[in-house]
Amino acid sequence: KLGHSGAMLIWINHSLSTIFHLNLTSNQLKLDNSFYNQTIHRQGETSMRKALLTLSALSALALPLSANAAIEEYEIETPHTQILFFVDHLGFSKSMGKFTGHEGTITFDRENPENSSVEITIDTASIEMNDEKWNDHLKNADFFDVTQYPEMTFKSTSIEVTGEDTAKITGDLSLHGVTKPVILDTKFNRAAKHAFSGKFVAGFSATTTIKRSEFGMNYGLPLIGDEAEIKLEVEAIRTNPTEEAAE
Repeated sequence: KLGHSGAMLIWINHSLSTIFHLNLTSNQLKLDNSFYNQTIHRQGETSMRKALLTLSALSALALPLSANAAIEEYEIETPHTQILFFVDHLGFSKSMGKFTGHEGTITFDRENPENSSVEITIDTASIEMNDEKWNDHLKNADFFDVTQYPEMTFKSTSIEVTGEDTAKITGDLSLHGVTKPVILDTKFNRAAKHAFSGKFVAGFSATTTIKRSEFGMNYGLPLIGDEAEIKLEVEAIRTNPTEEAAE
């Protein structure tokens, strides 16, 4: 039989064992809970990173598309584009001439028209006055001197929007060896799928007035007018992909 002291020792030992077990269990619970929280946190961070990466990738794809969506590229169509000029002829009338050979491009930003641009090259030997002798005279050194200056060009430098469908297009006109700024008063007519060809077409009208003497063409002044009124009727075919053109 155990004495009073032995029983006390057994009780103390049992108590210490219980306390130690409880402490281990509590610490284990804390460790388990901490591990669980860390695991959930890491999983949450991983999911968030994946979501952000996905959004970033989608944004990277979408931004270039939206940035380019409004930009339309066109080539000027020769048969349906007329470049006409009118010059006073001894006060009796205004003689009309035209250029039949030309090519050019238009970059059209409908959302921000001021960011648009136009370039055109005209074959000076393509001048047409409906008379062979008159054509030959205008081609020689008295006027356009087409042998020395076979081309005239216009390149836009800025665009000022003046209305819902109008603008002033400023650009450099190079003619007869001289380059000077001119302003085209321009109207946007429409852009749509062509009823016959199915191609997507844009149409513009423009006018300006220049003095031929400023480009070194002085023959016949002042009997033959110095001012040349220029009128352009332009149709251009869209060249870059478009949903409208595919319909």
